[in-house]
Amino acid sequence: MAEIDCRGKTCPQPVLMAKQALEALKEGELTLIVDDPSSCENVERFVRSQGCLVNVERRGRDFYLSIKKMAFEEEGRSSQRKEKVVVYISSQLLGIGDEALGRFLMRAFLNSLLNLETRPSRLILINSGVHLASEDSEVVDTLKALADRGMEILSCGTCLEFYRLKEKMEVGRISNMFEILQSLLEADRVIRP
Repeated sequence: MAEIDCRGKTCPQPVLMAKQALEALKEGELTLIVDDPSSCENVERFVRSQGCLVNVERRGRDFYLSIKKMAFEEEGRSSQRKEKVVVYISSQLLGIGDEALGRFLMRAFLNSLLNLETRPSRLILINSGVHLASEDSEVVDTLKALADRGMEILSCGTCLEFYRLKEKMEVGRISNMFEILQSLLEADRVIRP
């Protein structure tokens, strides 16, 4: 069984190393070692999204992820799949111009998402857009309602750190640039207000 040591590497490197290892492995097992809880969560989420089984064991400060890749099977899969629609928000304001108007338009946009019959599956927040998911945001309740209705909300971890909002995040989960890019590439449609 292959063992990949990612200790000391920052995200998204451990995820990329896991991706490369899985691409080289048709089926079987491998172990990936990380020393950062965020990297552990990101790798675990990624390998599960690839249909792999994963078991995480903590040994001291390190996390050992035992990953099992199975041969791909088509049986039981529906021929119809739900369209993947992603909303990508890079600012806490909607549009360019007056700040008060931009805040109003963003609030109206997010509230409108609640009333759509078919809602996007994922909302990605980057740059100042991460302010929308923080405790002081005037739309955090709207985002919580969207999450309760099944929309996954991702906030860029680097952006949260930059704005010192990591501890103030109220809704969704912390993501990384690799996962954000993968979401955008796999989406059938991307809405960028």
